[in-house]
Parts: sequence; structure tokens; C-alpha cells
Amino acid sequence: MNASQFQKKLLSMQENMMNFALTLTTNREDAQDLLQETSLKVLDNREKYADNRNFKGWVLTVMRNIFINNYHKVVRTQSIVDQNADLYNLEMLNDSGFDTPDGSYQIQEISHAINNLNEKLKVPFSMYVSGYQYNEIAETLNVPLGTIKSRIFFARQELKKQLKDFV
Repeated sequence: MNASQFQKKLLSMQENMMNFALTLTTNREDAQDLLQETSLKVLDNREKYADNRNFKGWVLTVMRNIFINNYHKVVRTQSIVDQNADLYNLEMLNDSGFDTPDGSYQIQEISHAINNLNEKLKVPFSMYVSGYQYNEIAETLNVPLGTIKSRIFFARQELKKQLKDFV
């Protein structure tokens, strides 16, 4: 696809992109900013697009990633550190436990359980956990949408059985 075709394809998606941006931001002004930032990023990274890929899915994934990165940036900048606090002896209120030896072992067990899934269940489940939507998974794997939903459901059921001690 040449540069002109690429730009035309991107321009034809502006309405879809704006609708998606509005669902992410729930604010028209922020959605317009996100739309503009996404358009620029997509144009700057045109060479990374493979012609055989779903263009709409690729563009909307770029938009979602920009939104998530911007959200994390805002959260980081709004974090306040009390200068009077004893940071050396600070208690961790939201300790997830994953950085402990037991937590590390649990992550390994969960990863092992996922890796032991049947390939037909593991691939769509892993994509879903990575942030892909059902329709994007169906298009990528060239499998009907209902089949993808079923496979992800069955993967969850299988993991619940294998990891019943974690509940």
C-alpha cells in the first residue's frame, strides 16, 4: 500500500476512531486530542503496518495503547509523596505479594497452567489476556467469533480446575 492509499484509508476511519476515542475518554475534547495523536502516530509508523493485517484493528490498537500510556503518565504525575514521611520505613499498604517467594511461585504455577492448555484454547486466551478484543482475535486467527468466545470460556474453565487451590 503506497503512502497516498494509506492516508486515504486512515482518513476514511476518522469517524470510527472518534467514536472509539469517545468511549475511552468520555470527553469530546480529550477524544479529539487522542484522535489527533493517534493519527500522527499511525502516519509516523506507516512502515510498521503489514498489508495483510486488519488495518482498523491495528489503528484502534494504537489508539488504545496511547490512551493507556497517557493514563499511566497522568497517574504518575498526580502521585503525591509526603516529604515528611519516613520513606525508608514506609509500610506497603497495597502489597500484592507477587514479589515474595510464594508470590513468584504462584505466578510460575499460573503461567505453567496456561502453557499446558490445548493450543486451540491457549492462543485465543493469551491474546484476550494481552488486551485483544474477541473480534480482533477472531479476525487474526481467521476463526468465527462464537468459536473464539467458546474457546476463551473453556480455557477459563480449565484454568479454574487446574488452579482451584488459588481461590
